[in-house]
Amino acid sequence: MRAGITGIAPWRDIVQAAGVEKAGNMIRAAGLTVTCYCRAGLFPAADEAGRRAALDDNRRAVDEAAAIGARSLVLIAGGLPKGSKDIAGAWRQVHDGIAALLPHALDAGVPLAIEPLHPMYAADRACVNTLEQALDLCDALDPAGSGVPGGDAQARAALGVAVDLYHVWWDPKLEAQIARAGKERLLAFHVCDWLAKTRDLLEDRGMMGDGVIEIPKIRAWVEAAGFTGYSEVEIFSSLDWWKRPADEVLTTCIERHRTAV
Repeated sequence: MRAGITGIAPWRDIVQAAGVEKAGNMIRAAGLTVTCYCRAGLFPAADEAGRRAALDDNRRAVDEAAAIGARSLVLIAGGLPKGSKDIAGAWRQVHDGIAALLPHALDAGVPLAIEPLHPMYAADRACVNTLEQALDLCDALDPAGSGVPGGDAQARAALGVAVDLYHVWWDPKLEAQIARAGKERLLAFHVCDWLAKTRDLLEDRGMMGDGVIEIPKIRAWVEAAGFTGYSEVEIFSSLDWWKRPADEVLTTCIERHRTAV
């Protein structure tokens, strides 16, 4: 808070390590808004037991998100089950998994935000790779855009999307799909940059302004669609920013958000 940052998007492993109740109390005591909770999903599995285990874990994630007051729970689809090459089958499992999870999320008042990942992750992390695919799931499973209780100004559907620039910046349909999502389904907006000379596809994201993404243009599309939430800075950077002092990183994030976002 001393840096003037009023929102946080905690990851499950950190919350679980602290204890969900304790983490929630700490966040509330600091006066922070939980912009989203990262992450759940990973629905496909090789057998029914694995699919049941994934659903059980996702229901726990919904409960954790509710306990800390998260505005949404980010879902990563999951990739191909071990030994499988059937991506169409993986898509069906994602569809069925979200369908099974949605009633529990509605009861808990936690919107689910499907986050498409870059196609390089289709095999192992997420077979949902474009905003269009994610919105097709939303329309199939929640065609009416069911709302969830909430007192903030941001209208929220029970099922929507998280737009992470690292994963979707390249998509020629991006502007149209952001407009299609609208303010109800735009649940989260993650910013960073893509380094043309990236050294690690997972942990070498760029600080905003250091790469090739037209961040202000995409932010304008998101805001034109009605999104009024936070820009969430998400920079996995084991080779650079994770090595620097936290105060330097926060100061740079704030400055770059003003000048490059």
